[in-house]
Amino acid sequence: MAVLRFASLFVSFLALHSVNAGPSAAADPCAKIAGKNFVPPADALACEKSFPFNETLRQNVLTTVSRVFDFYTFEDYYLKSPPPFQESTIDIRAALRKLNTTKYQTDYDFNKDLFDFTNQLNDGHTRWLPDCIGFFQNILPTPIVSLEVKGVQGIYVAPDAVEFISLLGTEYTGFFDSINFNWKRLAGAQVLAIEGQDPYDYVDFIAKTVSGNYLDHGVRVNSVLSSYRIASGDYSQRLGDLAGPSGVQRTSLTFQLVPLDTGKAETVTVPYLAAFLGNAFTDKDSFWANNCAATPITNGIDRRTQSSFVPPKRLQPKASIIDKAHSVNIVLPNPFRPNLTEVAGSDDVLKNYILPDKKTGVMFVGSFGPLDFDQFQADVVAAIDAFKKAGVTRLLIDLSNNGGGFVCLGQFLFQYLAGSKIGYPGFVSSLRGNTLAQKIIAADIKLGIDAFEGFYPADNWAFLNGTQMPSSFDYADPVVPFTINGVNDPTSQRFHDTCELAFSQTVPQDPPFDPSNIAIVSNGNCASTCAMFSTLMNERLATKIAVFGGRPGQNIEFKGMAGNQVLEWADLDSEIKTAGLKDDPLAPPDLLVSANFRHNWRTAWSFFDENKPIAYVSELPRFRFAYTTDTYNNPQNLWLFAVSQMLK
Repeated sequence: MAVLRFASLFVSFLALHSVNAGPSAAADPCAKIAGKNFVPPADALACEKSFPFNETLRQNVLTTVSRVFDFYTFEDYYLKSPPPFQESTIDIRAALRKLNTTKYQTDYDFNKDLFDFTNQLNDGHTRWLPDCIGFFQNILPTPIVSLEVKGVQGIYVAPDAVEFISLLGTEYTGFFDSINFNWKRLAGAQVLAIEGQDPYDYVDFIAKTVSGNYLDHGVRVNSVLSSYRIASGDYSQRLGDLAGPSGVQRTSLTFQLVPLDTGKAETVTVPYLAAFLGNAFTDKDSFWANNCAATPITNGIDRRTQSSFVPPKRLQPKASIIDKAHSVNIVLPNPFRPNLTEVAGSDDVLKNYILPDKKTGVMFVGSFGPLDFDQFQADVVAAIDAFKKAGVTRLLIDLSNNGGGFVCLGQFLFQYLAGSKIGYPGFVSSLRGNTLAQKIIAADIKLGIDAFEGFYPADNWAFLNGTQMPSSFDYADPVVPFTINGVNDPTSQRFHDTCELAFSQTVPQDPPFDPSNIAIVSNGNCASTCAMFSTLMNERLATKIAVFGGRPGQNIEFKGMAGNQVLEWADLDSEIKTAGLKDDPLAPPDLLVSANFRHNWRTAWSFFDENKPIAYVSELPRFRFAYTTDTYNNPQNLWLFAVSQMLK
């Protein structure tokens, strides 16, 4: 039944974009770039813009998007975002009305406007991510960083650009050879201007218009710059939103800079080259069929009837960002990788070390979204056991570019470090109390749906006294009145997570380290579960936190966007279908295109003020450091410096 339904959607979609007489390769801009890993941005854009605007698809997409926004917990905050987050102020419904009346020439133009609108929310949890315009990433061979040199901070082309960019391979670098452009000589150059602007001003411009994902502008500034991270279980270097933006809007960028080989200011226009990250195609038709049509996993399922859905355990809540500008994954060049011996528990997203002082352990938590949920917990225990056995008394945690993951793994790490005596390791939470949400909860109760089949059932949660709710409890009846920016926006009753049910390792009663001997470092790009973890450490343990980088003289938060749970479009659709409500007039339709409209589905309320979501509580780091040529892309050097300043 589901297969037939999908096949019908697929045929309908292709019919909407059928190409009349088969065009020749010369007339087909998609055929021109088929089979290539790197293409000029103008050629990529020509392919993407070769499909005419279709009103049927606009109505399908906007109906789904509009109805998903009904579940978005922060919608009414955007009417007047509180300081210091005023930049993220927008009337969401007015923006949707404009998108529904604007005249477009191509499907690309409509999707790009919708993508940009959700990106400007600066909430990586809540974004329209269409695959059709998301499979190209522009790459500049001159990624930039902010460095302090001789006591003065400035923008520089990353000194490791040659080692870094060369790892993209000869198909990328050969393009620049073919046009006789010597990008290597620009590595380490001081940047005096970008596109005729002060370089920090231009970085601010990119942070405001391109980066998205993070509510705080200062955090987005660091997102513009190149930085280290853990990706796919290994050390990696992120290009940054200037050198590696999603999409192909620019063909080049003009710098005024001082190269090291001449020591004299000159103006250089650097070309972009776009990486293709999608599914193989040969022409215009196959590009749409393979990259734009809805797939069997685009929309949700009825978990009651799908024989393929056999939940091995309770569904696990997630809070993470999806950052298209992270797509190209380049390993961190060898000279900059730690040369310390890894200790136990250095599996996948965790890398653990003991510094030469023999007193300090380092735990680099690259993500809370590991390949194995239980193994992450075992790795935490193994690392801390190894630290204790070696006589380590201090712990430094690196959260640089941690985009979040499983909510309960953030709570596990916090409680393991705090000790079980601290009690509940999460935040007070709630859902938006819209009419369809109320219907879903009521239907789940009637149908006997529990936490193995959905996120809405009450046995996912606990009362505020710690007692698990029965699946038959309706926590949205009655809803709780709540007013924000003059708008009545009721919520569910408040509740706790039940993460302790997912802990596969025993949490010690007492903390393994004196909390005053724990410190956290990052570049502020710490989102979702990472933001919740660092906020818990700050609000409940007063942990010393440092952020590196940013624009001098400009504040930066220690966390990016902080919700309490994200639902992907397919997850929400599954909740609706499993509750038997897909035909309800409030329910969003199935998407006809391959895309995801994710949203922040659950709110975490601050311990400092339980009337404020932690996302809107400004929490500045206790320490702020500039990157230097020694620390900007060298984790080990950064850790040694941080310890000397924070854990004396």
